Amino acid sequence: MRARVITALLGLPLLVLLVAYGRAWHLFSLFIFIFTLGALGEYFCMAFPDQRKERFLGIGFGILFSLVVFHPEVAEPGLFLALVVVGLVSSYLLISGDLEDKYQHLGWTLLGVLYVGFLFPHFVLIHRGPQGVQWVFWLFLVVFLSDTAAYVTGMALGKRKLYPQVSPGKTVEGAIGALLISVVVGTLGARFLLPNLTWFAAVLLSLVVGLLAQVGDLVESWIKRVFSVKDSGRLLPGHGGLLDRIDSLIFPAVFIAYYTQHLYP
Repeated sequence: MRARVITALLGLPLLVLLVAYGRAWHLFSLFIFIFTLGALGEYFCMAFPDQRKERFLGIGFGILFSLVVFHPEVAEPGLFLALVVVGLVSSYLLISGDLEDKYQHLGWTLLGVLYVGFLFPHFVLIHRGPQGVQWVFWLFLVVFLSDTAAYVTGMALGKRKLYPQVSPGKTVEGAIGALLISVVVGTLGARFLLPNLTWFAAVLLSLVVGLLAQVGDLVESWIKRVFSVKDSGRLLPGHGGLLDRIDSLIFPAVFIAYYTQHLYP
């Protein structure tokens, strides 16, 4: 816990500055790109600890997937993504090895490039959109505090396991506490950051974001369970790796990105 607090105290001021002033020189986009690259590296080191070719392929194609988000002016983004998928699948034909193993590894790679390379950079879409700075702050506020609430509530009141096959430490009580805090913090935070949101919309969005944050956390725990690792990396003391820190942010970021682009007034 001490290491987590120290890391947070050092990292949060930098994060606030990047969100608030990161539009200049595209600093926020650069930060997300670097974070994405690091998370791709962690994922493919977990998936292929002894297969260098598969790691390089995964990271490279993950970066290509991310270009659709980082450079929205790419002509025909759907066609570009389709060509990248074709290139990735074709590349696995050239790798030596057992056919069944290659097919399984291809599935792991496709998941990694989509999950990390394509989904996480949606933060850039939020930041560039209407009231982007406020939305990013609001999303961080809801997800980070709901994560903390899940931990504290689970430690104090947790008795029933939420999904022991995937994450033995998570409890039903912790999940409920996280959802309650998500709604309270999200609704109050919207009054200050997003005054155009109605009370009903703020409650509903906070609830959806809280649910998606927990699903994202479980998905990353599932991935680590499959690859038999405790943490995705060691870069952030007390938090593990980069992927451990962003797991609960990925799905909410995708949802909010499309909400702000298509539904937000």
